[in-house]
Amino acid sequence: MIVCIAEKPSVAKDIAEVLGAKQRMDGYYEGNGYQVTWTFGHFCTLKEPHDYDMKWKYWRLEELPVIPANFGIKLIDNDGVRKQFTLIEKLVQNCTEVINCGDAGQEGELIQRWVLLKAKCKVPIKRLWISSLTEEAIREGFQKLKPSSDYDRLYSAGSARAIGDWLLGINATRLFTVKFGRGQSTFSIGRVQTPTLAMIVNRQKEIDAFRSDEYWELKTIYRDTEFLCQIDRLYSEEKAKKGLDYLKQHEFEITSFEQKEGKEGNPRLYDLTSLQVDANRKYAYTADETLKLIQNLYEKKLTTYPRVDTTYLSEDIHPKIPGILNGMKYYSRLIAPLLGKPIPKSKTVFDDKKVTDHHAIIPTGVVPSGITPAEQHIYDLVSKRFIAVFYPECKVSNTTVLGKVEKLEFKATGKQIIDPGWRLVYADETISKEAKENPEERLMPVFTEGEKGPHAPIIHQGKTSPPKYYTEATLLRAMETAGRNVDDEELRELMKDQGIGRPSTRANIIETLFRRKYIERKRKNLVATPTGMGLIDTIQNELLKSAELTGDWERKLRLIEKGEYEPDVFKKELIQMVVDLTNEVIFNSHHRTIQIAPTVVEKSPPKPRAPRKPKEEIRLEEMNCPKCKTAKLMKGKAAVGCSNYANCGFKIPFELMGKTLTEAQLIDLVTKGKTGVLKGLIVPPSTEKVNGKFTLNSIFNIEFTT
Repeated sequence: MIVCIAEKPSVAKDIAEVLGAKQRMDGYYEGNGYQVTWTFGHFCTLKEPHDYDMKWKYWRLEELPVIPANFGIKLIDNDGVRKQFTLIEKLVQNCTEVINCGDAGQEGELIQRWVLLKAKCKVPIKRLWISSLTEEAIREGFQKLKPSSDYDRLYSAGSARAIGDWLLGINATRLFTVKFGRGQSTFSIGRVQTPTLAMIVNRQKEIDAFRSDEYWELKTIYRDTEFLCQIDRLYSEEKAKKGLDYLKQHEFEITSFEQKEGKEGNPRLYDLTSLQVDANRKYAYTADETLKLIQNLYEKKLTTYPRVDTTYLSEDIHPKIPGILNGMKYYSRLIAPLLGKPIPKSKTVFDDKKVTDHHAIIPTGVVPSGITPAEQHIYDLVSKRFIAVFYPECKVSNTTVLGKVEKLEFKATGKQIIDPGWRLVYADETISKEAKENPEERLMPVFTEGEKGPHAPIIHQGKTSPPKYYTEATLLRAMETAGRNVDDEELRELMKDQGIGRPSTRANIIETLFRRKYIERKRKNLVATPTGMGLIDTIQNELLKSAELTGDWERKLRLIEKGEYEPDVFKKELIQMVVDLTNEVIFNSHHRTIQIAPTVVEKSPPKPRAPRKPKEEIRLEEMNCPKCKTAKLMKGKAAVGCSNYANCGFKIPFELMGKTLTEAQLIDLVTKGKTGVLKGLIVPPSTEKVNGKFTLNSIFNIEFTT
């Protein structure tokens, strides 16, 4: 009996149908010499610190760093996982061969290998490696099964990644939480998460520190064409007016008229990141939403494997292109110009050297039915991009016109589309406001060198703009290039090995930052919260915040996949970093006060005035805010704070370190600046109870002392 293990029940069902395993059993399909079962995501995880030594259960500085001699795995504590794993274990122990049918990627390899390791599999293992779930692809995949050992390097890279994330995440999170946390929320730190947050925080600081300046530019209108004076911006209105007076005294003269024909190369096929970028820009879908939608389309056999980081197809796909195009019935008008003609084998589309595990995301040719509107949006993006790469290039005429008014030089540029080529695929889409207003997109009249004439000079007044907030689209691009500003597609392709995170994990990293309340979304902008900014300010070690360093780690993980770097070396480097970081923070850091994350104080609905209490009983609502001294205090749902909170920012949560403060204790904190000694306080994440008191420091942040 041969056991096939897929990563999801739906995939197992597709495989079972192709193999003829028709009989549905409890947790698997059986028939024709096969048993087809499944996991549902991660069944195993690396052991926790206390699994190695009970002393590591408690978060104490003296026990850091936590570095096990050898790493082990354990089953996730979940009833459904335990039941299905027990079944897999039984099937594996009674079979003659196992076929790993997990998702064909690093994470999928790790999931299945850990399950087989935990199940003590002793029989030969083969690997099914496919890029789509169509019946044809599954049959072809089973005809080309490979030994599991062919993917040992992929597993080594996945294992090294998991161990690296464990070492840094466990130690750095405990280190900064215990050292600086003061009993507040856990400071979550991660190998990819923290430099990503640092990019958002640094951009936030640039925006907050930006001071807008007014400037003036000299322009003129000649033959209905706007020309810009080629001098530096003027930061004095008086100088601008003098320039305007000068221009009015002289004619405008054309000094050069140049038209050059050029080409706009076709857009590239989608990898996961570029799909997430476009879906965010066009439909405002988050990276996580797009990943789920394209995963659904893959499982519905409509598109190929989505968790990819290449925009190329392997050369053996070339003969299959006409068949895929023929199956795309909904796009018959767009496909018509391609049918009956040979598909060019361009190196910008087909290149084996640029394809590793999988090729770019493309349609399978299966006609979609029963998909949601959101899935249709993503399918439309993928389909049109697939069609567009096989159209001719877009031919354009680029025009540059130079002129002068006496000694002052002017310039205007424009572009005319001669042959739209691939742009025809997108002709029915609404042109964005930005594209309409782009001066380079306008049609220019023909000018003659030496011609002169009257013109209409004007002053354009503007303001310098701050850096733009990250959106999910621009953040994904920044993660892909380790924070470097790269627009060129070729250069970006070369830098993918040094990006931070993997295409399949970046969406989860962003979602983690939201869950931790480190960032928030304001319209499409990603904004760092005070909690997120406080965390990055607390981390003085630049290595933890460096996108470039994390990008270098990613490069080494990819080298491990290629067999060009040893996993043990990568592990030793991370261990040394953790040791150095621990020593630096414990022995060299200065005391820092971490502000408790602000909570908005919500106004309670008006209540009938209660009878006045005896004079000796002071009510919080009758007291002035100790910080601004003017506004009254008020109670919200979770805190007492200044009624002018938006400008003042003062508040005290009702609950601190597991203790709900009484009104008397809150009054002591406001009036005396401290509470008495409180018993049974819990320093997260430990459950150990301690005694201590809270104080307000000079900037009205809450400190805890034992």
